[in-house]
Amino acid sequence: MWDCSTTLPSVQAADPQRIGQHGLEIVMAVSQTFCVHREPVGKRIAAALQVADAPGGDAAGRQAM
Repeated sequence: MWDCSTTLPSVQAADPQRIGQHGLEIVMAVSQTFCVHREPVGKRIAAALQVADAPGGDAAGRQAM
């Protein structure tokens, strides 16, 4: 993802009363890697997710032929 804001993402302190703004926490919890790169204008954020195989043994997202 890329945006033109120079503000870097940050995880907020745990607060059971907070409603919303949990997106970054969720992304970091399910990602194998997460990185932020500053760009000449803004920033680029990348996260890598592992996709599990389907229960039948087929690679997830692919149909058996």
